[in-house]
Amino acid sequence: MLQMTPETMRELAGQVTDILVERIERLRGERVWEGDFKDALAHQLNEDPPETGRPAREVIERAAGEVLNNTLRLDHPRSFGFVPTSPTWPGVLADFMASGFNVNAATWLVASGPSQLEAVVIGWFRQWFGMPDGAGGLMTSGGSAAALHAFVAAREAAGNPERPVAYMSDQSHSAQVRAARIVGITPDRIRVLPTDRTGRIDPGAVADAIAADRSAACTPVVVCGNAGTPTRGAVDPLPALADLCAAERVWFHIDAAYGGFAVLAPRGAAALEGIARADSISVDPHKWLFQPYEAGCVLVRDAGALERAFSIQHDVLQDSVWGSKHANMADYGIQLSRSFRALKVWMSIQTFGMAAFRTAVENGLDLAVRASEHIAASRALELVSTSLGIVCFRVNSGGLGEDTLAALNRKVLAHVFWDGQAFLSSTTVNRQFVLRLCILNHNTTWDDVRETLEAIEQFAGEAGG
Repeated sequence: MLQMTPETMRELAGQVTDILVERIERLRGERVWEGDFKDALAHQLNEDPPETGRPAREVIERAAGEVLNNTLRLDHPRSFGFVPTSPTWPGVLADFMASGFNVNAATWLVASGPSQLEAVVIGWFRQWFGMPDGAGGLMTSGGSAAALHAFVAAREAAGNPERPVAYMSDQSHSAQVRAARIVGITPDRIRVLPTDRTGRIDPGAVADAIAADRSAACTPVVVCGNAGTPTRGAVDPLPALADLCAAERVWFHIDAAYGGFAVLAPRGAAALEGIARADSISVDPHKWLFQPYEAGCVLVRDAGALERAFSIQHDVLQDSVWGSKHANMADYGIQLSRSFRALKVWMSIQTFGMAAFRTAVENGLDLAVRASEHIAASRALELVSTSLGIVCFRVNSGGLGEDTLAALNRKVLAHVFWDGQAFLSSTTVNRQFVLRLCILNHNTTWDDVRETLEAIEQFAGEAGG
């Protein structure tokens, strides 16, 4: 009834493979963004489900052409907006295989091989970030879920206080604010502290806020440090924050969802000094470890912290309990049914080796430095900041007021977007509207970056910059 013959399955899998490989082969020559307005797509796609089936080949072709094609091509070599990524082919195949094997990475009984492999991958991450032998973690859907797991563990470690407080900077990702609210920290007790002109939080300001809250009978629960802010790649003074949290006995969480895997490169590791001292770390392999979505991870210094926070015995799962040496991953987080996310990381690294991944990370760092040098030498562009692969800059020919400059840069940004040969996004740095290049793609070359900047310079001239 819902089955296909082996011949048909092979034929359809081959069709999908051809579509994907052809997409990769022609990607560089295509527009970075392709999409349409809601009315047009609704007219194209809104319909009742068919009562009888249609030929599968036609369904696949329609999915590729009408649905999946209308996206921002995040893996395009000139996709520099937001936080792009470029997944490895073994990672793509891993998701296909995990789905085909119908893996539910929930308990040891249901998925012993996947459970062990997830422990292996978590162990790799633990070593890369310098966390101790007793550390552990969980693969998640992304940084938002990872942050939530960390905040639950922090709340439990603090004894579930009645008036909990969380501390973060005005550059922290919204996922940290959302996680705090979900675990019951009310908005009036989420301390969003200002940063300096480099985008870094002041540990002294955090200490003052903790002291004030203790005086007001509130309980400091978690301090959030940044290891690569999404706005500009800034790294907070992690050693000083670690010292403060140790002295105050407050959970120290580091959001490294964006910048964490820069630790694979020597200069990235130097920039992230102190990250090993965190109580928890959020990282996203689907960013700078070049994996397909969804691939996030939460690491905790004490592996038992997650189990203490999330493990709940359930009669229907009692047959899954094999003893302390056989971990049930569902006991470490909010999901029972879980996709097998660790496989894509393992297959990618097994296929290419760590040296290739280090080189790919170095490539992003190198290109950001070269982009900064080009911008600094430009008569039309002004460099604002550079850190961990993110370059913030703006069109500025001098003599223009801030409102006029912001309008000019918005005009240039729109021109680049509709031109379609590259994609970048904007942000706000020190109250200035700026353009932002995020260079992560392992296929991006200097020509991709240089030609994008030259196009911006040209557009700036045409726009009156």
